[in-house]
Amino acid sequence: MYIAQEESFGPVMVISKFKNGDVDGVLRRANATEYGLASGVFTKDISKALYISEKLEAGTVFINTYNKTDVAAPFGGFKQSGFGKDLGKLFSPSLMSHLTVQINEKNN
Repeated sequence: MYIAQEESFGPVMVISKFKNGDVDGVLRRANATEYGLASGVFTKDISKALYISEKLEAGTVFINTYNKTDVAAPFGGFKQSGFGKDLGKLFSPSLMSHLTVQINEKNN
């Protein structure tokens, strides 16, 4: 799916189906792009969300929320989306693959 492989800027969200329990298949599809700015995971299973956030090749992973960031957190992605992390307090060349995870603890 073309839209899921491009780095679109704007109000765009890709929602795709997957077989129940096929988390690794979802991860393969999510990581099959040359970009990795941000990803979102929506689930009631926080353990599963944390597992997925560790495996996603994205600079920021939002859990049960999206686009709510801390301005002090490193910003930037992986792969071709890797610019911008130098603006955060945690900047260090050794941390260029630092992952930021934002979790909404309220289940609405």
